[in-house]
Amino acid sequence: MAAWREAPFFSDAERAAPELTETVTRLADRSGVAVPDALWDEVADHFDEQQLSALILLIGVTNMFNRITTTISEPAGTSWG
Repeated sequence: MAAWREAPFFSDAERAAPELTETVTRLADRSGVAVPDALWDEVADHFDEQQLSALILLIGVTNMFNRITTTISEPAGTSWG
């Protein structure tokens, strides 16, 4: 997904989701409104309320696990045991 902006394979909806993800994930990189109205309007054009809720929850859970893994320096693919 690193090159989602440059790749020609994504629909407008498929581009809106990672843009929202990047914006929410990088909140500390800016001041002011967390998600600009223009971005929210764009995302809301492609997803209904239930889908938006699921997307926001998925972004939050993924960010939580990324922070836990980074904090404990757990290599990808290993298991606790």
